[in-house]
Amino acid sequence: MGNLSLYTTRAVILMDSEGNRLVAKYFTRGQTVQNYKTLKEQQKFESGLFTKTRKSNSEVVMYDGQTVLFKYINDVYFYLIGNPEENELLLGAILNGLTEAISQLLSFNIDKRSILDNLDMVVLALDEALDDGIALETDPNAIAANVSKRGVDTIDVSLSNLNEQTVMDAYKLAKERLNLALLR
Repeated sequence: MGNLSLYTTRAVILMDSEGNRLVAKYFTRGQTVQNYKTLKEQQKFESGLFTKTRKSNSEVVMYDGQTVLFKYINDVYFYLIGNPEENELLLGAILNGLTEAISQLLSFNIDKRSILDNLDMVVLALDEALDDGIALETDPNAIAANVSKRGVDTIDVSLSNLNEQTVMDAYKLAKERLNLALLR
């Protein structure tokens, strides 16, 4: 048995159908070799990866000594890069959970425009699923629920509660005055 580690993922990359980066998150913690430190190295890796996978029929490839799982939905490529000895089923569960959660958050409309328009929710979904390369959650419903909770603006919620309280307080006060007037 090889080295056991919680650090399963080296990177998550979302690209459009032309190979342009939409979102990329590289994880360096827990890695023995620090690959792709600079933006130039990352772009070179991404362009080579896109060239290799754009016409591939499989969902798992080995590229640059790493296990790469990818999924193509509409005009967006989702890539999950893992350690070379990592279990593909675990990586597949992470990728499927992430893509399903993003699909739920974007009302089942995954395309380049909706990802760019809702970039905050996409990045939050990435953060909910992975932390420094450690898989935290693979259930798409849990990921989407956690992102939705964070997405609610707390100021608006407190103001709406305040408005509801004042309406309820006014109703109670009016009811009490009406009861007092009827008793007299």
